[in-house]
Amino acid sequence: MSSPLFIIAGPCVIESSDLCMTIARHVKGVCDKLGITYIFKASFDKANRSSKASFRGPGLTDGLVVFERIKSELGVRVLTDVHEPDQVPLAARVVDILQVPAFLARQTDLLQACGHSGRAVNIKKGQFMSPEEMGNAVEKVKSGGGKEIFLTERGTFFGYNRLVNDFTGLAVMKKFGCPVVFDITHSTQQPAGLGNTSGGNPQYSPLLARAAIAAGVDGLFLECHPNPKAAKSDAATMLNLNHVEPLLTQCKQIFDLRKTWET
Repeated sequence: MSSPLFIIAGPCVIESSDLCMTIARHVKGVCDKLGITYIFKASFDKANRSSKASFRGPGLTDGLVVFERIKSELGVRVLTDVHEPDQVPLAARVVDILQVPAFLARQTDLLQACGHSGRAVNIKKGQFMSPEEMGNAVEKVKSGGGKEIFLTERGTFFGYNRLVNDFTGLAVMKKFGCPVVFDITHSTQQPAGLGNTSGGNPQYSPLLARAAIAAGVDGLFLECHPNPKAAKSDAATMLNLNHVEPLLTQCKQIFDLRKTWET
């Protein structure tokens, strides 16, 4: 039996518990309606902001309280980034999926610590890494004991002032036997394009989402917000929360059609 489409979605960073609940409840309602598996995501600390003055989040301790609320009230799996091996066992007490950021996708100690945690691990492919190199990242997580591993594409390389996407890399990464995810919002990013913050072209996210589903990905990653312009992180690439349902409706239709091609 084929696996259902899944979505990893939420705000870039925890701005407040209530905002996270608003977003998670809305996206879960859409996913339940469409028969899509939902995973909530948010960061407790954005350690890689362009400017030291940028909002980073509430920190690990307060962030875990928010994740616990999301899990207990909505019954969904939750995902968050970890940046250092010491954060892994603490985050793993609450979250279901640990995410290794793209700029840390070669950090052996972090990958092995995530594998040792017993939690699922989502590795975001660094833009400086080829799809083939992600096999090494998978093996590092497995060497720590990790069994459930996801690979997420978030823009393949830098070119003409933005990230460029190579869809052939998705097929390469599927050969590692892990679910492959496409990040439709970060892939439209213009890193540090506004000087002290990143710019973006979120109008292209739906196009990328449809193309990625047709190309064979197992899930989509997206960041959304009820007022994207007011988001405290990645405002330039965030999807409006009201746009999530029409987009996921299209993606589910393409996914179901693709499954008929594959049988």
